[in-house]
Amino acid sequence: MQSDVPAQIHLSDPIIPPWENKTRANAAFVILTRNSELDALRKTIQQLEARFNSKFNYPYIFLNDEEFTEEFRELTMSMTNAKTEYGLIPKEHWSFPDWIDVKKAAEERRKMGEQGIIYGDSLSYRHMCRFNSGFFYRHPLLLGYDYYWRVEPGVDFFCDIDYDPFLFMQENNKKYGWTIALIEFESTIPTLWKTTLNFMKEYPQHIPKNNLMNFVSDNGGRTYNLCHFWSNFEIADLNFLRSPAYSDYFNYLDKAGGFFYERWGDAPVHSIAVGMFLNKSEVHFFDDIGYRHDPFNHCPTRHELQKKCHCNADDSFGKI
Repeated sequence: MQSDVPAQIHLSDPIIPPWENKTRANAAFVILTRNSELDALRKTIQQLEARFNSKFNYPYIFLNDEEFTEEFRELTMSMTNAKTEYGLIPKEHWSFPDWIDVKKAAEERRKMGEQGIIYGDSLSYRHMCRFNSGFFYRHPLLLGYDYYWRVEPGVDFFCDIDYDPFLFMQENNKKYGWTIALIEFESTIPTLWKTTLNFMKEYPQHIPKNNLMNFVSDNGGRTYNLCHFWSNFEIADLNFLRSPAYSDYFNYLDKAGGFFYERWGDAPVHSIAVGMFLNKSEVHFFDDIGYRHDPFNHCPTRHELQKKCHCNADDSFGKI
C-alpha cells in the first residue's frame, strides 16, 4: 500500500494552542497495562509526548484487570498535561465464558506448552487476546470516543509527528492504520480460517465485493496466508469495531472457542476482519511513524522523513 500522508498538514490557526483547537478528532490513546509495567510505560509516554502529544493533548485511557495503584496513577498523570483516565476491566471480559470447557482448555494449553508454541501455555495471554479482539472498545471509558491509538508499555516512537493522525484518519475516511505487518504462527490458529470461512457463508451480507481479501489470502479466500497487521500499534475507527459486521464476526469466533482451545490472537482477528470488511482506500500505512515493539521496528526510509527521526532505516522490518 502506498502512503498518502500529505507532505504538510497545518493546524487551522497556529495562534490557538493545539489542545484547544476544535478541529481535533474525538480520539484517545488506549493502553492495556499492569501496575508492574509502570517504568516501561513511563518511558513510552515520555517519547509519545515529546514526539507528538505535547502538541495535541489527546487523552490517555489506561485499562487493567486489577485496580491501578495510587503510585501508578500519580506517576503516569505526571508525564502529560492531557486528561488521564483509569479503568478496571469487567470480570466477564477477562474470564471464561459459560460455553468453554475449562478442563479441555487447560489440557490444550498444556499440550501447546509442551510443543513450545509461543505463549502456548499462558491463560492470561489468551484473556488479553480475547479482550483486545472483542471487548476493549466496549469499556465504558471508550464509549464516547470515535478513534483510538493503541499503545503498549515499552514501545518506542522514533519520529516527530507534526500533524494529527487521528484527524487524518477522520478527514480521509480511513478505518484502520498500521506500521508493521508480519506472518502469524500457524500453530496458534489451526482452525481460525476454517471458522472464518463458515462465518462468511452464514453472513454473506457483511462481505463487500471490493474488500481487501487479497491481503489475507493468495488464492481468492480458500486459505489464509498468515499475513497480519501487528496490532500492538494500530490507529483505528472505533465505529468499525462497533459495526454489525465486526460484532457478528467476533461473536462467531468467540462461540467457536478458539481463543481458549487454541491461541487465537487479536492481530490475525483484526487483520482478517479488515480484509473481509474494508477496502483498500479505508486502510492506511503510517510509513512516517517510526516505531519499535521488540524485536521489530519500522523506520521511515524516505530521506525527508529521516530528518525527523532517530532510527536507522536499514534496520526497518521488511526493508528490501
